[in-house]
Amino acid sequence: MVKKINSLFIGLGVLLLIGGCAGTTKQDAAPAPAPAAAASARSLASFKLDPASQTCYDRNTEPFTSVVDAHMHPLPFGGEGVPFAEMIEYFRKTGVHFATLFGIGQMLEINSTCTYYLDCPEVKVLPTVKNDFVNGLEYDIFYDKFPDNEVKTILSMTFVDLAHPENAVDLVHLYDKEFPGMFKWAGELNVVKQAIMPNGHEPATIESIDKMADFMKILRERNIPVTLHSDLGNNAEPTKYLYLMEHILDTYPDNKIVWAHMGLSKELNKMDPAQHIKLMKSVLDKYPNLMLDTSWRVLWDEYHQFADLYIPFFNEYSTRILPGTDFVASRAKTFQTYVEELDVNSRYLRLLDDNAFRNIALGENYFRLLNMDYHAPRICN
Repeated sequence: MVKKINSLFIGLGVLLLIGGCAGTTKQDAAPAPAPAAAASARSLASFKLDPASQTCYDRNTEPFTSVVDAHMHPLPFGGEGVPFAEMIEYFRKTGVHFATLFGIGQMLEINSTCTYYLDCPEVKVLPTVKNDFVNGLEYDIFYDKFPDNEVKTILSMTFVDLAHPENAVDLVHLYDKEFPGMFKWAGELNVVKQAIMPNGHEPATIESIDKMADFMKILRERNIPVTLHSDLGNNAEPTKYLYLMEHILDTYPDNKIVWAHMGLSKELNKMDPAQHIKLMKSVLDKYPNLMLDTSWRVLWDEYHQFADLYIPFFNEYSTRILPGTDFVASRAKTFQTYVEELDVNSRYLRLLDDNAFRNIALGENYFRLLNMDYHAPRICN
């Protein structure tokens, strides 16, 4: 049985109750998770049809949960993970027809008995090809055995050390040799992640970002999106690390870049939401190839009371948002864990207008980003 890497499960969502208001204090308890909607009866093949030929999507009777999980990790940080075939069943049973399978940006040392980095601050977490190779092998061995699994998965390269990217191109060529044509995404790559600094994480620098040029050129030429984890800052200095992401966007404006978690983190759980939204609008306006992902439940846990601010933002910028769970598939978790993560991370979708719901929840943004021959159904009037 393949040994895999473990983590705390995380995801995201915004308040699904219209009554959320900016005046709610941080001490107010978050509403209890609502029961997840049943999986849609729609087939993967139906998304191949032109929207005019598909049955319209009835938001009153069909699930509010996303058909896309654009950010999940089939391998945990340490220890045993959910078997690949079982994870595909999780997607199928919840109506997730499209998923991007990330590796882990930094993996615990292989001789460690730890399963999660926060439990072992003395154990190093380092970028590695190991988790990508396990993903590639399992995909190659098992995926073709499930022709009716109703799930389209995309493999992502996660090996790149953005603090030391000098060998990135050589490793891409190694992937080309070992897994020809299989990896069509990059990330989640860590620009700066404060949570793993006690474990030896070295953030990227202006100099190392400049050294990413050849790697980013390959991604552009192959039309490969890259998801970057880049903390905005922390409660003491909310935009402390913004300059790093801005330098990446200024240096590589033609790359398809996805900013994971909209720059939020557990270290930044008290940012003025109006300031956060203003900043997100500013970068989206300035960098037309940038997208945001709403994975990780930090927004649900810490910012759900500001739904009246975030929902209009999502509606206005609906072509620039990708949904995801950030589920980390440790064997300690169950199908019900994934159900809850998908539910929590999809709650803000319930409040979106029809256009935004189609773009985000029904996959239109995802299909366009990857130039996929799939189409989101139109919304019933």
